[in-house]
Amino acid sequence: MAGVDEAGRGACAGPLVAAAVILDRPVPGLADSKLLTPARREACHDEILTRAVDVSVVVVSAADCDRLGLHRANIEALRRALARLTRRPGYVLTDGFPVDGLGTPGLAMWKGDRVAASIAAASVVAKVTRDRLMVELHEQFPAYDFGTHKGYATAAHEAALRRHGPCAEHRSTYANVRAAVAAREPIQEDA
Repeated sequence: MAGVDEAGRGACAGPLVAAAVILDRPVPGLADSKLLTPARREACHDEILTRAVDVSVVVVSAADCDRLGLHRANIEALRRALARLTRRPGYVLTDGFPVDGLGTPGLAMWKGDRVAASIAAASVVAKVTRDRLMVELHEQFPAYDFGTHKGYATAAHEAALRRHGPCAEHRSTYANVRAAVAAREPIQEDA
C-alpha cells in the first residue's frame, strides 16, 4: 500500500512537492508533518528514507502551478509521484480527496495524514523536501525571507512583496500576489 500527499499547496511562492511512500514497518514518532516540529520532521524524514520500501518525490515549479492551475498541478504531481515508485502498490491512500487516474485502486481519507502511516510519511517527505528547497530559494532571493515562512503568506512576506514586487518563484495567479503587486510601495529615489 502506498500513501501520497503534497506540501506547498497553500503557499504563494515556491514549488508544490508531492511524495509517494510505501512502508512495511513503523517509523517511530511519525505523525502528520504539520504536527511535528521542524527538527522532528527532519528526523522522521531520515527514518522514512531508511525504513521505507519505496519513496518517490515530484517537484512542480511555481510557474507550472500557474500554468496548469493549482488543483490540476496537484493531481498531476500526486499521479507522477505514484508512477515513479519502483514497486507497484496494490492500493493507494490519498489525503483528503480522491485522485482519478492512478491506475491502482485507492481510497481518499479525510485527514489521512493523521490516521494512515503511509500518508503521514508522504506528508513528511514532501514537507521536508519543500522546506529544504525554500531555504535554497532564500539564498537566491533573500529579500523575501523564504527560509523563515517557506513561501506562505505571512505579514512579513506580504510586506516584502509590496516592497520588492514578486520574484520568479511567486505564483502570479494567486490573488494575494496580485494584490500585493497592486499595492506595491513606490520606490524612493535618492536626489
